[in-house]
Amino acid sequence: MGFTEELLDWSHEKRCQEAVKGLNQNRFTAVFCENREAAIDYIIKEAGEASSIGFGGSRTVVDLDIQGRLADMGKELLDHNKPGLAPEERLAVMRRQLTSDLFLASANAVTINGKVISIDGNGNRVASMIFGPKKVILVVGRNKLVGSVEEGIKRIKAFAAPLAAKRLNIDTPCAKTGFCIDCNSPGRVCTITVVLDRKPRLSDVRVLVVNEEMGL
Repeated sequence: MGFTEELLDWSHEKRCQEAVKGLNQNRFTAVFCENREAAIDYIIKEAGEASSIGFGGSRTVVDLDIQGRLADMGKELLDHNKPGLAPEERLAVMRRQLTSDLFLASANAVTINGKVISIDGNGNRVASMIFGPKKVILVVGRNKLVGSVEEGIKRIKAFAAPLAAKRLNIDTPCAKTGFCIDCNSPGRVCTITVVLDRKPRLSDVRVLVVNEEMGL
């Protein structure tokens, strides 16, 4: 490893640790994970007592590739993106996620001082993040750490939202051009903006800050 890479690794780790500090000060349960394997180990352990596990549709969680392991543990997996579901079945799964024992998702951005920022199209993901599931675990890669709420929202709309629309094959202007124009499209993926300044009072929200690039 060259000196530049060492400096970058040092900087990334410091930013992750500072975000963990800020999140804990804001009453979240925040954990620094050196890599995605550490995040997987944490989730598997926390899933031990859960009967039902909801998935918020996060690319970050999908990339962890843990659904098979959780299924082998006998868990009921509530995944509205499961192939073959009819629209009414997808909606039913989304509603059941609201009362799951464990809900797994990611946030779109986290500030260094510990605020959690998410933008949704339907609101099912952010609803389950705020209230309902017995436990929520958000997996956040170091690439999602930002300096302020304003910076986070700008990052999401300029970068993450167009890529999400493209990935999901949604008919929006940004999925075609790669740029947000603050559209009024029926398929718009950024209709709801939620900022968690502190942990919701009645919810158990864990945030795993992973020292790797993960998700969009």
